[in-house]
Amino acid sequence: MSLFESMGLRSEILSAIQELGFEQPTPIQEKAVPFLLESDQDMVALAQTGTGKTAAFGLPIIQQIDNTLKAPQALILSPTRELAMQIANDLNTFSKNMSKFNIAVLYGGADIRAQINSLEKGAQIVVGTPGRTLDLIKRGKLRVNEIKWLVLDEADEMLSMGFKDDLDGILKDTPAEKQTLLFSATMPAEIVSIASKYMDNPHEISVGKKNTGSENVEHHYYLVHAKDRYLALKRVADINPNIYSIIFCRTRMETKEVADKLMQDGYNADALHGDLSQAQRDHVMARFRSGHLQMLVATDVAARGLDVNNLTHVINYNLPDDPEVYIHRSGRTGRAGKKGISITLIHMREKGKLRDVERKLGRKFEKQDVPQGREICEKQLFNLIDKVEKVEVNEDEIEQYMPVIYKKLAWLDREELIKHFVSVEFNRFLTYYEGAQDINVDEHGYDERKEDRKDRNARGRSERGERGRPERGGKGRRGDYQYSRFFFSMGKKNGISKRSIIDMINQQMPGKSVEIGSIEVLKGFSFFELDNRYERDIVKAFKNARFKGQKVNIELANKKK
Repeated sequence: MSLFESMGLRSEILSAIQELGFEQPTPIQEKAVPFLLESDQDMVALAQTGTGKTAAFGLPIIQQIDNTLKAPQALILSPTRELAMQIANDLNTFSKNMSKFNIAVLYGGADIRAQINSLEKGAQIVVGTPGRTLDLIKRGKLRVNEIKWLVLDEADEMLSMGFKDDLDGILKDTPAEKQTLLFSATMPAEIVSIASKYMDNPHEISVGKKNTGSENVEHHYYLVHAKDRYLALKRVADINPNIYSIIFCRTRMETKEVADKLMQDGYNADALHGDLSQAQRDHVMARFRSGHLQMLVATDVAARGLDVNNLTHVINYNLPDDPEVYIHRSGRTGRAGKKGISITLIHMREKGKLRDVERKLGRKFEKQDVPQGREICEKQLFNLIDKVEKVEVNEDEIEQYMPVIYKKLAWLDREELIKHFVSVEFNRFLTYYEGAQDINVDEHGYDERKEDRKDRNARGRSERGERGRPERGGKGRRGDYQYSRFFFSMGKKNGISKRSIIDMINQQMPGKSVEIGSIEVLKGFSFFELDNRYERDIVKAFKNARFKGQKVNIELANKKK
């Protein structure tokens, strides 16, 4: 007999959760479900998001609902539209084998008439956001004066989003004899105030210490100069090829800037911020939930209600001012028994703030070194090999192309073929990180780059000419290479980035190890430098090149007419 069966749940509910693959209850479910089935005492539950809270309150409520009564018996309030919809979907799944059972979900930004219709059909459970719920109460379309259960899910989030007045307006119309259930990840003073005002001697359960993070999450920080924060972010992404992460920024402007940079640099990323329409927001969130996006850049407000269980990392582009905000962020990874990593990028002035978060969290952060280029190249190389080894070959589809492929590659022996194949991807990272600097800063703020900066700048001026650009005829010399400078007919408005130019050079000149110099990407066009021994080869290689369907033109910059 499973623990779910021993709790006394009805067979219709047990069959539904068995179909979902529920085998053993989570700690919050193990504590909450038996209590709510046996007691009508109010309850405060402290648990991180993603620990199975919906089933913890949903299963006992569904069990005890009178489905012959076509009126609201349970009201569940959540801070966001997305979370409300998710709760309603979960409850519909848990109750799918029960007849005459109706659930209404209420939220802003949607047709209110459809929501009124769902209430008029006789919904026994109502799930809603505070604003729309209060609106429908004032319109007389939602009556909460006879409800038996009131659930405040993620109550701390509702308060931080400014819903206190809405909650007060809703709660004053509910009956005194109802059972009130409050679920929260943290226990700030406002939650204590609500509990004392609207709850009667609540029973408290917890699956962790108050105001602390999940035990499944490691907390890392990287110490860099503020100007190097984006470079550090890219290296963290590159050293984790299978990253699936939310990147938190302070402002919507910063969110847009970071997301735009990541996308221009070829990363599978997008932004979530307050300027998006609901349709745009839903599209981005659907792509992220389905795994089509690896990185989602978001503000705290925009990410509320986004519930994803498989995040490998949470990245704090900035350390939040409120330690409890950090606890919420980090709690989005390390769910469902899996391990997760919360990463924070800080500069010297934020070290004191980091200590405040550590005290609140009750955990020490581990200082990590920003990965170096060679380390990243090695990780990406072996990740590529793992993918090739495990890829599923579609024999039927690829068979017709194999004779041409065999003929094309017949001149290569086994070792050379492997080298060529691996280099297609490996050269991209090798070129990008060649000469990459160490951007780590030690605990005392020491940066070894400062020690040789004057010497390096002087050397750069002498090698490249007074203004730092190649001399005469588009050519310049640095180190052991002479470079030619080329005009490239596309720029930022076409989606071109430094990485996309490097990728195109590697694609158009396969098998050739071409030294690439500086790259300058402007709005409508770009410039790049290349080993001058390949001047003719590069022009010939790009003769029929295209980028996203558009023809690409390149020519030697400043060439004589």
